[in-house]
Amino acid sequence: MSIKTIGVLTSGGDAPGMNAALRAVVRTGIAHDITTYGINRGYEGLINGEFEKLTARSVSGILQRGGTIIRTARSERFRDKKFRDRAMEMCKVFGIEALVVIGGDGSYRGALDFLKEGMNCVVIPATIDNDISSTEYCIGYDTALNTALSAIDKLRDTAYSHERVAVIEVMGRHAGYIAINDGIAGGADAIVIPELKYNFQQDIIKPIMEGRNRGKRDHCIVIAEGVGDTAKICKDIEETTGIRTVCTILGYIQRGGSPSARDRLMASKMGFKAVEILNEGRFNKAICLKDNKIVDIDIEEALRMEKASFDYDMNLAKILAM
Repeated sequence: MSIKTIGVLTSGGDAPGMNAALRAVVRTGIAHDITTYGINRGYEGLINGEFEKLTARSVSGILQRGGTIIRTARSERFRDKKFRDRAMEMCKVFGIEALVVIGGDGSYRGALDFLKEGMNCVVIPATIDNDISSTEYCIGYDTALNTALSAIDKLRDTAYSHERVAVIEVMGRHAGYIAINDGIAGGADAIVIPELKYNFQQDIIKPIMEGRNRGKRDHCIVIAEGVGDTAKICKDIEETTGIRTVCTILGYIQRGGSPSARDRLMASKMGFKAVEILNEGRFNKAICLKDNKIVDIDIEEALRMEKASFDYDMNLAKILAM
């Protein structure tokens, strides 16, 4: 089957590198004489028919830009078959034969629903949470990791100056990848992630007091946002230890900014791969990084995969924090 017209959308939370992936999709399509329509505002735009023909010029100068020039949104309506049918009609109006979806877990599930309606789909992993189990790497993760680490370093400087405990909440919703890796890279005394149960006295208070007894006068605790009430944890630390404790929630600053070299490179390779497999007549695939190679697997298989255990990394973090 020869594909001549495709659509591309970005969905869910924005991630640095989405524009680089979009650029690669459009320009690889041009190389194969494939027309590409950008769909504004994700699945919502798909329902509303917000389609715009993209050219090489359309995606010029976006490689270094954070966010996504075709914008993004979350769509509750797309869960309803009635609205998926409307989206399919819009695709027929514009002659869309296949759809490239750039996003995270929810975007993958939207693509799976849409392919069951008859649309050919390819998905590209883009989420700062890095929580797509089928791939070793998601677009946006490296930039977010470095943004958060820069903030952690700065907060540790002031914690040292004032002999305080710095409690820092990083993003990741239900995933602890940013917290665990920035916690290790930033020399955190303790790291708390939603995937692993924690004991407040043993996993947070004990490392602080052991450090204090060794003469340490500043402490850093990194917490993933999915754990719960970070402000309460901060308050409990101060009440238990008597050490001034300050809470910083990094929030959406981790989503923005110019993508790192790694994110630009991975996004470009994944966008290229997505169009290449469509040109080969292979559909309903998830693009993945496996053993440092860009490969593809079935979307359904990708969604069935489970995340690797954090036990090794958490043990490493505890040893290095001593």
